[in-house]
Amino acid sequence: MDHSMDGMDMSSTSSSSSPMTMPMVFSDSHTTSLFSNDWTPNSSGAYAGTCIFLILLAIIDRSLFALKAVMERRWRAAYLNRRYIAIAGRTSEAGRIEADPNAKLSTLISACGIEENVKVVHNVGDGSIPWRFSVDFPRAGLVLCIVGVSYLLMLAVMTQNIGYFCSVLTGTFLGELAVGRYITGNEHPH
Repeated sequence: MDHSMDGMDMSSTSSSSSPMTMPMVFSDSHTTSLFSNDWTPNSSGAYAGTCIFLILLAIIDRSLFALKAVMERRWRAAYLNRRYIAIAGRTSEAGRIEADPNAKLSTLISACGIEENVKVVHNVGDGSIPWRFSVDFPRAGLVLCIVGVSYLLMLAVMTQNIGYFCSVLTGTFLGELAVGRYITGNEHPH
């Protein structure tokens, strides 16, 4: 086995082989660029403003997750409580509900007026709701925003700037503290 590289300095070979080096340790530089070279703080105040921006961005990230969880519950509830329109020549809604053994006694308000003592059926399906443009398009837009903000936060952390890193953690903590109760179970991304 050849051990000819045992005594060789590896830092000179690794730095010359890659065109761009990224620090592998945290730095506390107040002039670390964020997202582009144009966003490089040039004073302590600008650095503090950048950190405050990252805190707010992390709070927005958690708020978007909470908004998605709330909207998912609303979309599901709307699907489960959905009423259907009676078509001419078919059994009336009250007639179909009356025949359902799982329905509860209630009052049905229809286009023809109030029908007393009918049974209202609630869908209790545990499966996924069917595809609907009015639900899935906003859901996709919301997820697009969530992923975009999450990747921006990831890029901020990848700068290895300790201030940026702590700002993202602080914003995540404050966002979770404020709206975390709206996010349930498997809707937590991290």
